[in-house]
Amino acid sequence: MKIDIFNHVMPQAYLDLVKQHSKDPGIVKRMSGLRMLWDIEYRVAMLRDRFQEVQQVLTLSLPGPELLGGPEASPAFARVANDGMAEMVKKWPREFPAFVASLPMNNPQAALEEMDRAIGSLGARGIQILTSVAGRALDDPEFFPIFERATEHHDVPIWMHPARPASRADYPGEAKSQYEIWQVLGWPFETSVAMARIVFSGLLARLPRMRIITHHCGGMIPYFAGRAETLWAQLGSRSADGDEAQVLQRLGRPPIDYFKMFYGDTVLGGASAPLACGLAFFGAEHVVFASDCPFDPEGGPMFIREGIRSIEDLNLPEGDKRKIYFGNALKLLRLDQPKT
Repeated sequence: MKIDIFNHVMPQAYLDLVKQHSKDPGIVKRMSGLRMLWDIEYRVAMLRDRFQEVQQVLTLSLPGPELLGGPEASPAFARVANDGMAEMVKKWPREFPAFVASLPMNNPQAALEEMDRAIGSLGARGIQILTSVAGRALDDPEFFPIFERATEHHDVPIWMHPARPASRADYPGEAKSQYEIWQVLGWPFETSVAMARIVFSGLLARLPRMRIITHHCGGMIPYFAGRAETLWAQLGSRSADGDEAQVLQRLGRPPIDYFKMFYGDTVLGGASAPLACGLAFFGAEHVVFASDCPFDPEGGPMFIREGIRSIEDLNLPEGDKRKIYFGNALKLLRLDQPKT
């Protein structure tokens, strides 16, 4: 059995909201044209035909509620998304054993209320956040109660999805990012930046039980682990002003230790070498199988198939494969052992 912990859906009612409210015509085009994202019966048929051993934990595709509307509108958008995903789990429990709640992060009080509702009434097993709240850093004190509520009250994991718009140019003076660099390279960068802000702000030190699942196996961090460890050990040496030199003392542990507290998923386009890098950094206990379905050139099955192959190509010990494929997910989501 394999539990695909980071894939995406979009309830039809939420897709209608995207078409109505999104100011990004590119994302409307992409989401509207990806049938397996919103035609869930089509998704179920694919899983039953090709991957009977795979179950999917559902997360909402971009754009998140706060990217569709302001703080007055986003709570209603989040409710539409969560109600839709809860209905999918109820209708197809074999294929979809759980879903992850999306929150209106630009309205922190409403986000707390929606978290309580989605977990308490709808049965969500975690929450999904983006790497920034419409451009605001996650370590903004206004968002701390959300992390605290998820960790200390509900004791659920947090899925962190990268977000960077095409409108953020690669170089000053240009109107937008070229060649979809904003996504292919920009998203792993955004993940890495968000992880660093969470670490150095002391958020993990304050909430050591917090479990954050990073998309794309931790972005840049595993590959640049040596650079991160040695250069951040000298934090403050390049800063002419500010109190960055005191951050290491406040953390109390080497920064790299905190980075290893995150979880990484296996969404690397089916490439085994970077997956081996991620496993070497996080350890098998902190890597989870995921596909990013249906955002592949085949519109759904390719990333599942190639993701499985990338794991098998590493010739891992059987115990490590079991942790990655389903063991870690069962613990994170408190799911019963799947039937085979």
